[in-house]
Amino acid sequence: MNTLRLPGSLALLLSCSLAAATAAAQAPPAAPSEPALGLRAQAELGFLAVGRHFIQLGRDGSRVDYRDDAAQTNLYTFARASIEVDVRRRHLFTFLYQPLQIDSTTTLSRDLRIDGATFAAGTPMRARYGFPFFRAGWAYDVLPEADRELAFGVGLQLRNASIEFESVDGRTFRQRNDVGPVPLLRARGRFPLAARGFFAFELDGLYAPVSVINGSDNEVTGAILDGSVRVGWRVVRHVDAFVNLRYIGGGAVGQGDPTSSSDGYQSNWLHFMTVSLGATLDSRP
Repeated sequence: MNTLRLPGSLALLLSCSLAAATAAAQAPPAAPSEPALGLRAQAELGFLAVGRHFIQLGRDGSRVDYRDDAAQTNLYTFARASIEVDVRRRHLFTFLYQPLQIDSTTTLSRDLRIDGATFAAGTPMRARYGFPFFRAGWAYDVLPEADRELAFGVGLQLRNASIEFESVDGRTFRQRNDVGPVPLLRARGRFPLAARGFFAFELDGLYAPVSVINGSDNEVTGAILDGSVRVGWRVVRHVDAFVNLRYIGGGAVGQGDPTSSSDGYQSNWLHFMTVSLGATLDSRP
């Protein structure tokens, strides 16, 4: 009786193939691939302190110090909310709303000239500075690692400013409203620390003539810088908590459009600091 003999190399190949097939059959199924889209919701709540804040409305107007003249010396509520969508962790799209309104009441220690109106010394006065804004941004993460981030991009902010000065008796009142787009450059990063911790930063800002931004013929130069650093930790799966320190600064100076009560000139510069606690709900682990 004849016996079929296989060459040694072929027998070895068959043996390896049978072993690999057996191992594959016994191995656990592969983990599902990560979703292409990630979603994050984030909120902050804390307080805001006014470092310096000056404004002049009208070329003959007084240089108003909001801290000394309008008693902006308290701590004010600060809140911020945002939604972020990422595409394969590399393209980051952010949508943010920032309410910001400071109200104060004081009795004036000196005469103030504001947009052609005089608020005499001794006048009880209310001041309101409102600068809420909406912001959309895109950034690209240049680091391939999933546990760290360094991203650069652009953004567009929609300001919605309202500035008011009013005597308590209502006889003297001045107001400026301003709505307009503000383009931004942006950068942000996040890096792991020990024990599920992380360090992160964000920068959004720009300095440019308003005519370059929106094509108007107004000779106004504006600037903005919104920068923060934070330390946080992964509390449970999909949830981060953090402590955040933020600087919000900027302003504008120059000749705007005149109105019936104003020659249109303004100079407004502010420096705010915030401290907040925040949380992030993340669809990615």
